[in-house]
Formats: sequence, C-alpha cells, structure tokens
Amino acid sequence: MELEVLNINGQKTGTTVKLNEEIFSINPNDHAIYLDVKQYLANQRQGTHKAKERSEVSYSTRKIKRQKGTGGARAGDIKSPVFIGGGRVFGPRPRDYDFKVNKKVKELARKSALTYKAKDNSIVVVEDFSFDVPKTKQFVSLKNNLKLDDKKMLLVVNEPNKNVYLSSRNLPDSKVLIYSELNTYEILNADVLVFTKNALENFQGKN
Repeated sequence: MELEVLNINGQKTGTTVKLNEEIFSINPNDHAIYLDVKQYLANQRQGTHKAKERSEVSYSTRKIKRQKGTGGARAGDIKSPVFIGGGRVFGPRPRDYDFKVNKKVKELARKSALTYKAKDNSIVVVEDFSFDVPKTKQFVSLKNNLKLDDKKMLLVVNEPNKNVYLSSRNLPDSKVLIYSELNTYEILNADVLVFTKNALENFQGKN
C-alpha cells in the first residue's frame, strides 16, 4: 500500500511512501492484542489501595459482652468485621498488577493493530514539521487542514519536539508520541494515526 505525503496545509506534495506489508498487512491476532492492551492498562494501575483488617483497626480488644446468656451471638471484641467500624474481611492490599507478555507477542499485537488501521484507511503521512513557539491554535489548524478536526488523532514524530508536544497538550482528542514509544493501546485508542515521513521510515526500518 502506498500513501500520499501531505504537508501541514493538507496538500499533496507529489511524493509517496510505501507501507511495509510485514508490518501493516499481516494476519491480525486479536488475542495478542488483548494480552498487550491488558498488560498496558494493568501497568497504569498504582496498586496503592489498602483497607484495614481486623488486626489493624485501632479499637479496644476487651470482650464487649459476656459469652453466654444474652440471647444473641457471641462477640469477642468491637474490631469484628460484623460490627460497624470493624476490620474488613480480606480487604485490598497494595500490590503490583504487572504480568509478563513475551516480546514477540507484543510485536505481533502492535503489527496487528497497525494492520487494522491500514485496512480502515486510518493512516496519514505528513512532511516533517516543527513549530517556532508552542501554540495550541497551530495544532488545531493542522488538524483542520488534514480534515481530522472531529477525530481522535495520534501524531507519531521522529524525535522529541517540545513545541509540537506543548501545542497538543491541551487538546483531549490529540496526542504526540515518538515512533519508538508507539504501542498497541495508543494505536487502537486513536481514530487516525498521523506519521511524519521520517518517523514512518525509521519505524519501518526498526521493525
């Protein structure tokens, strides 16, 4: 598949780039995508949740009533989970949600996600560009010129560009990533992938 390279005004430049079939035209593996996305989301969890159990609640340990003769159930102390303010049974504890996904599975998942985007014609290539100053208005203008103003856009650049990043930061439907940081979740979370020409060439060369 060949794509026209556009400039930041949305006009054709007369040059084309070819998408590598081994990356953008494979047989997609949905289970690999599931595992990779699941791991990505698991890594976003802080895992700092904590509830106090019976041994951690700060209450008296005295027996609150006699064992027999009250007509009710036995009660050892006020920290029992059956009482309001008592400890929680098997409450959450701090933990790490990360789990292992093999490198080849992650690569397969990323290529599968890119294949879906290519089939949906949701990949755009633009000339490399930069902004002189950080300005959200410039980034909005870029989206409008590419006719992506109503879509969630992921811009993949060749190298860190502070002005471009800061220009997009206030837009909830736009994100900027370096090609080496591209992952399955971000690919699927965007409606359209916009590669700069050099970023696409380096990404295809690296994979």
